[in-house]
Amino acid sequence: MTAGENHLYYGDNLAVLREHIADESVDLVYLDPPFNSNASYNVLFKAPDGAQSAAQIEAFDDTWHWNDTAEAAFGEVVRGENAAAASMLRAMRQFLGENDMMAYLAMMAVRLIELHRVLKPTGSLYLHCDPTASHYLKILLDAVFGARHFRNEIIWKRTSSHNDASQGLTRFGRAHDVLYFYAKEMRPIWNLQYGDYDEDYKKQHYGNIDPVTGRRYKTSDMTAAKGGGDTSYLWKGVPPPGGPFWAYSRANMEKFDAEGRIHYSKGSNVPRLKHYLEEMPGIPLGTVWTDVSPLNSQAQERLGYPTQKPVALLERILSASSNPGDVVLDPFCGCGTTVHAAQKLDRRWIGIDITHLAIGLIEKRLRDAFPGVQFTTHGVPHDLAGARDLAARGKYHEFEKWALSLINARPGNMSKKGADRGIDGNIYFGAKSEGRAIVSVKAGDNVGVGMIRDLRGVVEREGAGVGVFLTLAEPSRPMLTEAAGAGEYVLPGFAPVPRIQIVSVKDAMELRDRAVRLPARRDDAFKRAAREDGGKQNEFDL
Repeated sequence: MTAGENHLYYGDNLAVLREHIADESVDLVYLDPPFNSNASYNVLFKAPDGAQSAAQIEAFDDTWHWNDTAEAAFGEVVRGENAAAASMLRAMRQFLGENDMMAYLAMMAVRLIELHRVLKPTGSLYLHCDPTASHYLKILLDAVFGARHFRNEIIWKRTSSHNDASQGLTRFGRAHDVLYFYAKEMRPIWNLQYGDYDEDYKKQHYGNIDPVTGRRYKTSDMTAAKGGGDTSYLWKGVPPPGGPFWAYSRANMEKFDAEGRIHYSKGSNVPRLKHYLEEMPGIPLGTVWTDVSPLNSQAQERLGYPTQKPVALLERILSASSNPGDVVLDPFCGCGTTVHAAQKLDRRWIGIDITHLAIGLIEKRLRDAFPGVQFTTHGVPHDLAGARDLAARGKYHEFEKWALSLINARPGNMSKKGADRGIDGNIYFGAKSEGRAIVSVKAGDNVGVGMIRDLRGVVEREGAGVGVFLTLAEPSRPMLTEAAGAGEYVLPGFAPVPRIQIVSVKDAMELRDRAVRLPARRDDAFKRAAREDGGKQNEFDL
């Protein structure tokens, strides 16, 4: 792989696709687009009390309502070159009217057209969805890709129905998601995938157990009706039963014998070839996937993202419809499972997300799982000059969210929009997240000792353990003195840490979450991804 081939973009995926992704440059697209019927779909984390973060949902507000943005997306489709998509979207609007679902479909239609554009002729697209809008999305996909390019509707059993069904709901429990698989043209990249045999099949067909290794095996006849080469001979004094030929040459028979791969039934001297279960590819996969387990609360790879998909699910998709070195694109990156799987399987990748929270989480996840991994992140500051530029352009809220993501802090408005009461962000720590650090972000040059006193007062008012003053400007000596005067915070069993900590954005960019000193930090939104031993690590410059 060459320099700069992996890319993580912050921004609206429609703009990124149009401005940065070339025609027919992507081998595989996987997308798991959010929908407003399930507000937690977009939520990277919740507060310890279960409250959702309005800051995360805020970025999607325009997506869910019929407004000028939805009207513009609709107009682009109906005036575009894809006549089938235009006709279908008009029909949907006539049926649905101008409501939230129609706004969502207009947003998806214009993006699906762009995703079709960037796919190579041998490329494929997998769209992951639940029953809320799956039927409408299937129609849109038929229009954009052409119904003849539909390959499969895949059912993934994502959970049991135990907690989703009751007599009061008058319906069956919902236990699966749907993945729609489409090809760009008629001959996409395809690698047949196999599933494991079930236990009954193993017992019936692989009933023999090797007494030395304990491996299961079945046997097959070693004779042949026709000869070829050195296949007519006596094997340990025994001719081929029923005919003059063995199926294997004398050299191969001796090799099998040396490897212990020849089986003799009790009381028989006729050889049969052993076929070990572990060497078989398995059963060719169908469209119902029950063997990829969802992530439970104890799963090692779980990062705290409510709708996080297991890496195994994405590995299967990537293995089936791409090859090493191919380009994989996820335009709704979330917590980065697709790019994680792509990195692990030696694919090049492009990830896009509209929240700084997601971008920060993905960066951390990749660096934790693949030490030394290098990739290019677009749309966020890469140095102090870029940070100052973001702040100077009047985008304070964008600067604030980006700065918080550097130290893996959660935005402060955990419940609703409005006054932040001096709390720009929170970091939770301790074995049960019982500790709390309050973060105050400052983008201006006019910082002073009064701001440190204010933060100290907020920490005391909220009963928090630590206050973090995250500042773009360098702190003055009086500010440092004031912070030191707040003393230390002690969590039993751990070394004390400063109660008020001043962290420069410069240090946060270099050290990330290590710039903040906390005892026994535990942040469910940003748990450390397990280091991956498999897969190649790319070596290229940022």
